[in-house]
Amino acid sequence: MSIEEIVEQALKDGYLTPTMEAEVGRLCDSASELSIEEYMALDRLMGALLTGDVVAVPRKQFINVMEELVLSSSITRVAEIEQTTEQSLDVGDIAAYALNRLPPLYATTEEGAEYQRKRAKEELHELITQQVEGAISRYLDRPDFFPERQVLGKTSKDSVLNQMSGLLQTYAPQYEKE
Repeated sequence: MSIEEIVEQALKDGYLTPTMEAEVGRLCDSASELSIEEYMALDRLMGALLTGDVVAVPRKQFINVMEELVLSSSITRVAEIEQTTEQSLDVGDIAAYALNRLPPLYATTEEGAEYQRKRAKEELHELITQQVEGAISRYLDRPDFFPERQVLGKTSKDSVLNQMSGLLQTYAPQYEKE
């Protein structure tokens, strides 16, 4: 989709989804120069965001309780191993490996999250421990390949408005002056 199509869709729906936002960012990053039409579309989107005609959908309106349980278990085990050996382990790699082998436990409310935590501790504690141990074992046995791997980017706490403003300032510094 083009920037103009994404903006039209956002104006039509009244929502700017995280996917749409990411695509606009990708298109702006990959373009050597934006056209006047693209600048105008971005300006319309900024205006719609400011007036509330378009609402930026939050990235997450739910949580996967399994993520926090696996991360907590992984951190504990990695800390134990790193204290007693010279090994350095990547908690993110270990947690991701274990999570790929465990069922998700999504919740949209605090009550739902507490229910999922209780359920996991009662029914899945052993399975979580088993998968984290398996992930650590695999991590320690893995070859050192792809040393140029890049960690996934950290999400910024900036609002969509600040991100769009930054994009416009970067790619269209003279737009407001003309």
